[in-house]
Amino acid sequence: MTHSTSQSIFVVNLHDFDERVISASHSKPVLVDLWAEWCSPCRVIAPVLEKLISEFEDQIVIAKLEVDVDDNMKIAGHYQVRGFPTLILFQNGEERGRFSGAKPLSFIRAFIEEHADL
Repeated sequence: MTHSTSQSIFVVNLHDFDERVISASHSKPVLVDLWAEWCSPCRVIAPVLEKLISEFEDQIVIAKLEVDVDDNMKIAGHYQVRGFPTLILFQNGEERGRFSGAKPLSFIRAFIEEHADL
């Protein structure tokens, strides 16, 4: 899977999750994409997230968390993730909403507009 070079989409792990997601969500909403390399819907949603971030410009950021790594499974367990991809929106240090599965751009746009204070 390719990763964006954009500063608005970045990779996180267990060790920097609190700082780059929870703490950072006090400045702007952070949409966390919990994905796995073997997951076909995860590959489908990746380019949709690229389009989404260009629409929302500097209003949100996206953190990609690969859960194939043992340490990152702890985060998936903590947030009771049951399937991939699961996207969780954090703002002001709290979970604001989540959904699972590859969804179209229109769904994700509406999800962010409903759950984030932009």
